[in-house]
Amino acid sequence: MREDRLVAVGHKGLALLHAMLRSPGQVLSKAALMEAAWADTVVEDSNLSVQIAALRKLLGPQPDGSEWIATVSRAGYRFVGSVYTPESSVRDAPPAGGQPANLPDRPSIVVLPFANVSGDKEQEYLADGITEDIITTLTRFRWFRVTGRNSSFAYKGQSIDSKKVAHELGTRYVLEGSVRRSGQHLRISAQLVDAASASQIWAERYEMELKEAFAVQDAIAERVAGAIEPELLKTESLPAAARHSGNVTAWDLVRKGTWHFHHVGRDTHLKARDLFRRACRLDPELAEAHIWLARVSAGVIAYGWSDKAEQDIREGLDAALKAIQLDERNPYSHYALAICSAYANAPEQAVLAAEKAIEISPSFALGHLVLGMGQLFRGSAGEAASSLERGLTLNPHDPQNFVWCNLLALASLFAGKAEDALGAAVKARKLRPAWRPIFETLACCYAALGRLQEAGLCIDQMRQLEELSADALGPLRLRNRHWMDEVASLLKKAGWQE
Repeated sequence: MREDRLVAVGHKGLALLHAMLRSPGQVLSKAALMEAAWADTVVEDSNLSVQIAALRKLLGPQPDGSEWIATVSRAGYRFVGSVYTPESSVRDAPPAGGQPANLPDRPSIVVLPFANVSGDKEQEYLADGITEDIITTLTRFRWFRVTGRNSSFAYKGQSIDSKKVAHELGTRYVLEGSVRRSGQHLRISAQLVDAASASQIWAERYEMELKEAFAVQDAIAERVAGAIEPELLKTESLPAAARHSGNVTAWDLVRKGTWHFHHVGRDTHLKARDLFRRACRLDPELAEAHIWLARVSAGVIAYGWSDKAEQDIREGLDAALKAIQLDERNPYSHYALAICSAYANAPEQAVLAAEKAIEISPSFALGHLVLGMGQLFRGSAGEAASSLERGLTLNPHDPQNFVWCNLLALASLFAGKAEDALGAAVKARKLRPAWRPIFETLACCYAALGRLQEAGLCIDQMRQLEELSADALGPLRLRNRHWMDEVASLLKKAGWQE
């Protein structure tokens, strides 16, 4: 039907259209389409192109002028419009206004073959191996879809336009990069592009010695995946905050909530919690809604924004356990339990949950970070510093890294490594210059190093800043009185008077 009038489609054309509609947004090879329409017949490949051309003419253009069926060079064809039926659920319905959505509901990414810029064709295997490992690592994460290896490698050796590739493959994001090897030295450059706006949202360059090729590939894949995922979480939640207010789905509410969550403020956290609660009520089986409700519950406790701390952390723990029940293979479910357990004064449970998250996904940055938190809260400073360093290496761009850096500074300080502690504290200050608790940590670090003048300046800064939120160290104080005595002694040395 088009505009309430019947459109005649031949048998072969209908078979091809049916095959594409069953896998919207996915690239179907020519062989798969030939099998769908000519299963028992041997015909020339030109028959397929003729039928595709006829389908395009029948369907006409999309409202934005683009075609419904895209040709993917050297790979096949892809249906790029949204697919729904009148009987489908609200989640499957088209956006308000009747406009088709060219992109999937969940964020999607294609990893293009990394370019070998070594000037040595024999190093091609290394670039290809790194690309394949990154694809494999990214597929472990549930938050976004990853285009398969065969589809992405169809672009190998071509002059690539990221926006064109994304349109052809139906992805929102494109990861591209290069590999340069010089002797035993390896340089990897990678960048993440938002194809919708043609803007770069993440880029990194890695320098390392090549000791064993496959170990390097694993390390790069892990570090890239660990850094990309949080960037996708932040950018994907942003558009949802300004969307229409038509039929709202639980997934819409979660994405809006994450946008508020990442702004890390009292009002934004409470707004996010309200949205996550609504999502849980609207779709009790959506694991992500419970995961985020648990995370924000821990946040309002950690930052001192709760009027009913015991009730709020109980809500967080219940949400985390529900998330694990719904999706036990999702590392975020176990992270949610870990962070809530940490602020329920149950660090041993936090450590176990964090270890489970890492077991599921070794490159899961938040898993390593919350493991460090649990270890610190239970009194293991050396172990905590190692885990926190690992997490921050995997994800140097998390919006709440000022807290993780402060925890790392304290863990290093309590482990007797004042220089390392100072370095972490300085990073925290760069991330949140007006956060009062970091100046307390800085004063302790300078005092421990005998740099009393600088420690005194930090004390002066503390006096000028209002205490707008807690320092997220409540459980640490409850269980480690000896460390709090050490902090008090260092602050007194720096010139702090109660």
